[in-house]
Amino acid sequence: MRTATRTHGFTESVIRGMTRLANEHGAINLAQGFPNFSAPDALKDAAARAIRDDINQYAITWGAKRLRDALARKYAQWYGMTVDPEAEVTVTCGATEAMASALLAVVDPGDEVIVFEPFYENYGPDTILCGARPVYVPIAAGAPLDLDRLAAAFSKRTRAIIVCTPNNPTGRVLSGRELEGVAELCRRYDAYAVTDEIYEHIYYEGKHIPIATLDGMRDHTITISGASKTFSVTGWRVGTIIAPPEVTDAIRKVHDFLTVGAPAPLQEAIAVGLETLGPEYYRGLAVDYRARRDLLHGALLAAGFRCEPPEGAYYILADFSALSDLPDDAFARWLTCEAGVAPVPGSSFFSRPELGRQLVRFAFCKTEEQLREAGERLQAVKGGR
Repeated sequence: MRTATRTHGFTESVIRGMTRLANEHGAINLAQGFPNFSAPDALKDAAARAIRDDINQYAITWGAKRLRDALARKYAQWYGMTVDPEAEVTVTCGATEAMASALLAVVDPGDEVIVFEPFYENYGPDTILCGARPVYVPIAAGAPLDLDRLAAAFSKRTRAIIVCTPNNPTGRVLSGRELEGVAELCRRYDAYAVTDEIYEHIYYEGKHIPIATLDGMRDHTITISGASKTFSVTGWRVGTIIAPPEVTDAIRKVHDFLTVGAPAPLQEAIAVGLETLGPEYYRGLAVDYRARRDLLHGALLAAGFRCEPPEGAYYILADFSALSDLPDDAFARWLTCEAGVAPVPGSSFFSRPELGRQLVRFAFCKTEEQLREAGERLQAVKGGR
């Protein structure tokens, strides 16, 4: 009997497992990164209108024209990138599918893919599903990227490097110098930078620099983003890919056989969001998330956790070793069931579980009221040590 060897050793998503546990115990869910507040009315109204207007059948496999055109305008306005909506844009079922489609399109069995660690839990499995070997390089909150160590990780087998900035789970924002270091290695080894830029508008320090805008990187970059975080519509599952034409052709073939296409009415609604929500919306997004960050970071420090304030995204990776001797999975379960606040065990973001045994990750994409309640519950944890 044949076995599914490429998935051997995989476990279910730890993040979504913690959501189920939070629901079972009535805990405040700071594990899975979905907002508990409303999406912009402009998008909701546009989605309802598209459904009523019978935009309910398949869109073009690689994305509705209106959305692809809106994305091309966005990249021109925000980043000065010239993007051909017909040959360089693919719309997918979320950024998660975008990453899988991109890697399956360019990575072959026996290749190597560099992954910054800790990492979003899909990156390692995505690489393995391609028959490639992930090569892990540390990235830490509050510390510069070791470019010498990164250079040593590259080899003639390196086909791609996955770059997530702002980073999930550390909150690190890579500087221009760090991104140029990555770019130089990609150019030297003829490797792709596959970038996860889903948090491109959620910044507290620095600014977003798409690596595709650096010298010589347009043909070496596959830029992934999506609507989930920017518009608070994580359940809509609409992701985007910008890539050179020949790479886009390969990506579209993979995407077609994976999912056929993203939801047609929701693509129309996201196009409306891109067309109508101006700079004030994006400024407000960052301001509101900064307030949430500061609220939760302060609460975690007061409760006895050790953590750096993230520079971007909406997660805090916290060290709980001063509070408990339990391993991360047991501590996360205890915190959920007994204290009523659900985090993610830190080991789920590392290639070797022992590297994350004293860490848990909290998401602050919640209302300030809920974050304050979570802070009060965490204070009780400190008092009960």
